[in-house]
Amino acid sequence: MFLILGTAIGAGYASGREIWEFYGEQSGLAILFFTFIFIISCYTIMKISYEKQAEHFVPVLKELIGEKVAYVYDAITILYLFSTTVVMLAGGGATLELFNIPFWWGILIFGFLLVLVFLWNINGLVSINMAIIPVLIIFLITVLFIFLLTGDKEFSFSLQEQSNWPSAFTFTALNILPLVAVLGAIGKEMKSKGEAWVASIGSGLFLGVITFIYNEALIEIAQEIMFYEIPLFVILKDFPYIAVFTMSILLFGAIFTTAASGLLGLSTRFREKMKMPLWMIAILLIVLMAPFTIFGFSTLVSILYPLYGIANLYLLAVILLYPIVNRYNL
Repeated sequence: MFLILGTAIGAGYASGREIWEFYGEQSGLAILFFTFIFIISCYTIMKISYEKQAEHFVPVLKELIGEKVAYVYDAITILYLFSTTVVMLAGGGATLELFNIPFWWGILIFGFLLVLVFLWNINGLVSINMAIIPVLIIFLITVLFIFLLTGDKEFSFSLQEQSNWPSAFTFTALNILPLVAVLGAIGKEMKSKGEAWVASIGSGLFLGVITFIYNEALIEIAQEIMFYEIPLFVILKDFPYIAVFTMSILLFGAIFTTAASGLLGLSTRFREKMKMPLWMIAILLIVLMAPFTIFGFSTLVSILYPLYGIANLYLLAVILLYPIVNRYNL
């Protein structure tokens, strides 16, 4: 469950930038749809991964879309993981700048910590997620609730004002490729299909609730978001410094776990051909990614994420139809 949450709650999400790109006003129904779609998608991917005893995402892709199309999506997935992990690296550098660490030194520190995680292979990533994600969720929900209650925010829901509901599909599609990449690598680690149910429902409900609360908070500061690289800091601007400091550390952790998830997907994909340990592959990938971080965090998120969201709609549709077409035994 925390592996899934760690994959989904990264730089774009935890900062608020990703949520604002897809949601905003009239998005309550969209977030409800997203929660349901996310749960079904995670379960389908995990079940296939478990049945195939997969060690990387290609067997899952072949089962979902056939061998020929899988080659196309293999290339798309590699490009996606590479570019979004670049986004995470840029986000890590931007976050460390708050502590007066130069951007490129931040990238170097971030990359070094990522390599350390991969010394313990997949178990290292799972342990990091279990340590960071629960604390992040608790603190984030607390901050958002305090912000909304202080502003006397009233939650309302009207079916007549839900024009943004299609964004549920593009937002879920955005998260599909990293989920396929990460969950496709853990088939051999799973003990039963029951794990898939618990992880899918738990992570989906957590993510749905947080997304709704976060979106409501962002609506309150809509006029100021354009002036900030990281919208979360608009919410935190009237909080005590200790809250800003703590959230910065946790934001760094969220960025870190998603970068690690992206590297896991790429490293496990190339491990068979390169015959190298994961940590060595991770070093090579980080060296290749570093030059691309110069484009900036918010620029990368605003341009790449919506494009990938639309491009991945086909894969999302296949995943959602898979249980019906195959008369899936849940």
